[in-house]
Amino acid sequence: MLLAINIGNSSTAFGVYAEGGWKDRRRIRTEPSRTADEHAVLFRSLLAVSGTDPGAIRKTVIASVVPQLTTAVAAMVEELTGGKPLLVGPGVKTGIRIRTDNPSEVGADLVSNAVAGYAKCRSSCIIVDFGTALTFTAVAEPGDLLGVAIAPGLAYATEALAEHTAQLPVVRLEAPATAIGKNTVHSIQSGVLFGYGGLVNALIDRISSELPAPVRVLATGGQFRVIAPLTDRFSETDPWLTLDGLRIIAERNP
Repeated sequence: MLLAINIGNSSTAFGVYAEGGWKDRRRIRTEPSRTADEHAVLFRSLLAVSGTDPGAIRKTVIASVVPQLTTAVAAMVEELTGGKPLLVGPGVKTGIRIRTDNPSEVGADLVSNAVAGYAKCRSSCIIVDFGTALTFTAVAEPGDLLGVAIAPGLAYATEALAEHTAQLPVVRLEAPATAIGKNTVHSIQSGVLFGYGGLVNALIDRISSELPAPVRVLATGGQFRVIAPLTDRFSETDPWLTLDGLRIIAERNP
């Protein structure tokens, strides 16, 4: 069995892959102060829910954009499984060539997205990941990660409004019935949701014009469902796309 872990700024996704399919996939809140022992207790409990014996895990692959957690989670994996995890980073075979100015700056999660996206499309593609940051990863044949566009994430936008204004509250990420808000909550929801819908459309269109046609657009991340009804640009949606990329990377590094 394979354990894949994607440590993001807000949430950590993990899954167990066995016999040609995912046995279990879950998200937990990322807590940078959590120790290796605390992670071990949490992961052991969550794996038990799906009936997974940690001792049966033969390989673990980790993508992390939270450096202070990488060591703790890697130590947890060694304790639970008895083996060292594969950390996605320089020197790891991904099958993707990173064509940016500074390849080492590209996050492991974005590399994993590119791997999974290109494996699905085998042509130009854009992977839109709705996380703490909203990212657009551009990939072209024959598997070149050309670059990334980054914007603040949806939740961050609403939280920033509440934090830096005296009278605006944090609101639920739900699109209102109309763009013209009749109260404070609907006004914020309109500005954020419809505004981000326009942002997503505009960036997809602009990036697509810079890629060889045809271009497919894949949406992933914890919040893509909020924007999905507000755009017709997505060819496919998959909340667990990053984990699939990690699985493929693990297979390429026996």
